[in-house]
Amino acid sequence: MGTQENEQAGGTGRRMLLGAAVLGAGGAVLGLSGTAKAAEARHGGGGLKSLPKPTIIGHRGASGYRPEHTLGSYQLALDMGADIVEAGDLVPTKDGHLVCRHEPEIGGTTDVADHPEFADRKKTKLLDGVSTTGWFTEDFTLAELKTLRATERIPANRPHNTLYNGRWEIPTFEEVLKWQDEQTRKRGKQVWIYPELKHPTYFRKLGLGLEERIAKVLHKHGKDRRSSPVIIQSFEPTSIQRLNKLVDNPLVVLLSGPATRPWDFVETGDPRTVADLVKPAGLREIASYAQGIGTTLDLIIPRDANGNLTTPTTLVNDAHKVGLLLHPWTMRNENPFLPANFRKGTDADAYGDVFGAYKTYFATGIDGVFTDNPDTGVLAREDFVNG
Repeated sequence: MGTQENEQAGGTGRRMLLGAAVLGAGGAVLGLSGTAKAAEARHGGGGLKSLPKPTIIGHRGASGYRPEHTLGSYQLALDMGADIVEAGDLVPTKDGHLVCRHEPEIGGTTDVADHPEFADRKKTKLLDGVSTTGWFTEDFTLAELKTLRATERIPANRPHNTLYNGRWEIPTFEEVLKWQDEQTRKRGKQVWIYPELKHPTYFRKLGLGLEERIAKVLHKHGKDRRSSPVIIQSFEPTSIQRLNKLVDNPLVVLLSGPATRPWDFVETGDPRTVADLVKPAGLREIASYAQGIGTTLDLIIPRDANGNLTTPTTLVNDAHKVGLLLHPWTMRNENPFLPANFRKGTDADAYGDVFGAYKTYFATGIDGVFTDNPDTGVLAREDFVNG
């Protein structure tokens, strides 16, 4: 997720893998086996209520340590103890397959620029009102995309991740579903995924409607039920409404800054902003077709002009009153991404007091959080639950 995130620049200095600290606990949990766990895996693990809270969601996998949306990143997220893996920001290929990329523009996440045979595919397009130049998945067949390799999206922040550039290809959604099944069998515990539909209105205009495609794939794999371990999310409410008629999966509406408008609202002339949608009336409407909302962390606790956290809003309580869960985004360990009062030292690339930030956000009653660093999130949850 995070098309509408404010990605900040900087350079990552130290690379503290906390995974070793959690594998004793998280690994033990993931390693549960036996008849009961096998039955749980076959039946989807009991639905949303079976997930621990706060739920730790690996944002595009373990993207703090590996190039995002690769099987390597997804695998590491599980190894670090993530309860759910955001396996798939889904975009279509020219021939209609769903693949996992943060955006349809892939110049920043693959080595496509190093392929002279694709030099003429570089274009400038209007993507949700923003002029964007690069290479787009809808201009490639799946076979062509499979000749590319994934690279780190924010190398200035995470230079150590560039060590893994070129190691993994672009996964398809079907490959992710098969990986999910394999990991569920190996671990004796249901693996959950949390795909996002990217720019649904944009692709529908191109004749590449996403909702019908994901519904078809989920139905093929028997994962289109309310108890299925697949939560689907989108920044466009009308996309979630369309999905609500096609599948029974848990559905989540993503919400960015309060002054922003979902792009489908812009296209249809709906004047409402995110600020309207998080009011009680807006939340009641969302609850009529979705099970949750995924908001920016700033909608939970706003920041002041200096970037410090202020007083929590009533959003958590308001959402819970109408039966919606909240999975805000995105926790990252590096200073530039943390509230100012949780940054440490003068090095913008160093890790800050991320555990303090987690504790503050968890105290609001959120149901879970997306994080680039699942190992950190698991440890923070242990601190919070046992503190």
